[in-house]
Amino acid sequence: MSDRNQPALDFLATRLSQPAKMFDDPVPARAELEEILRLALRVPDHGKLEPWRLIVLERADFTRLADLAEARAKELGADPEKIEKGRGQFDRGRLAVAVISSPKASDKIPLAEQVLSAGALCMNLLTVACAAGWGANWLSGWPAHDEVFRARAFGCTADERVAGIVHIATPGRSFPDRPRPDPARVVQWGLG
Repeated sequence: MSDRNQPALDFLATRLSQPAKMFDDPVPARAELEEILRLALRVPDHGKLEPWRLIVLERADFTRLADLAEARAKELGADPEKIEKGRGQFDRGRLAVAVISSPKASDKIPLAEQVLSAGALCMNLLTVACAAGWGANWLSGWPAHDEVFRARAFGCTADERVAGIVHIATPGRSFPDRPRPDPARVVQWGLG
């Protein structure tokens, strides 16, 4: 057993996501974000396939995404509330990283493992950003799950999906922690 890293455990015990709509400026500078990305990429990746890609989204990108979400909602005949919800997710964005699940053809590595690797990358990104002192929130929203929107917005192929959009900025006001799962309720010890 290696040495216990108590500061890391203490951090994980208190880590929480804050609402991205409450974030403020400043956002990480490029060098700070590059460090966050470098550390976040230390993710389980069976077969070293790198079954994901990242897109850094800055303020101008959010304007484009908001316009695309609004246009797509109107194409779908969505009600005004859905149009506003799709647009609103991007209107307030400052900086985010879109994690695109991009599975690779493999006879050895199942699709599920590749998709989970992208999810693990989202969680690593969230955790590293918080550990670096930033507010971070993992979102997606209906536009990210729409095949036409994700192709227009992120250049996704038919095999690619948006695993998450991780917003990173200065956290807003503090929020109380939400109730967490009770391990006694969700953990089973053994198969018997």
